[in-house]
Amino acid sequence: MRVRELVDECREQWGLRLGEPYAPGAVGFAVRAELGDGTPVVLKLTPPDRESEHEADALELWDGDGAVRLLARDDERGALLLERCEPGTSLTAAGQEAALDVLVSLLPRLWKPAGAPFHTLEDEAAYWIELLRARGGELDAVAARLLEELAPTQGEHVLVHQDLHAANVLAAQREPWLAIDPKPLVGEREFAAAPIVRSFELGHGRRDVIHRLDRLSSELGLDRERVRGWTIGQTVTWSSGSYYVAAHIETVQWLLEAS
Repeated sequence: MRVRELVDECREQWGLRLGEPYAPGAVGFAVRAELGDGTPVVLKLTPPDRESEHEADALELWDGDGAVRLLARDDERGALLLERCEPGTSLTAAGQEAALDVLVSLLPRLWKPAGAPFHTLEDEAAYWIELLRARGGELDAVAARLLEELAPTQGEHVLVHQDLHAANVLAAQREPWLAIDPKPLVGEREFAAAPIVRSFELGHGRRDVIHRLDRLSSELGLDRERVRGWTIGQTVTWSSGSYYVAAHIETVQWLLEAS
């Protein structure tokens, strides 16, 4: 990605005064900025990526309801102009119980009816199954079987953020907490709990993982076994190449032993 050129083009296009960049994330580049009237914003550049492909569309659908507002988009440049969260503290800092309180109230607001242009969870699961079968490990086979059972038997489809964990919820002024960085899919609600169940930043131990599974399932009215299955399936798939593979595999083992 020709970041410097794109930043300069966006600065001129939207009349921005640029500030300090944010720490690099897994995908893309984000920098603090101000509009001509002093409004604080974030300029985000995202290279073509399967999971983030329809980030702008998700933000448009949410329209600030529980998530940062999209102020402008330039699809050709992969550029988003976003509401800035201040002070921007991660929900992780709140601790497990307070974070779960927030997430339980936030998730239903993000579950909007949706269709095109978003990818479906069923199609994404088929893609994951291919990857898992090619990898061929014991856990890969277990995860593939679960995904094969879950994908065609889903309940009502809504927009789900497949990477909504505490680090992707920030303290803000317009609302106490706002979701960021959507990786959207259209699928059943049970799937949306998966990234929270495996959120080791909220506590990494058998008791922590099962507590998150139980609390989210109970308070959100979700099918616990389907939440457990989706968490295993996605976590095994996403663990490949992750810096946190050991933690993810431990989480999967605890979930497999859970009843």
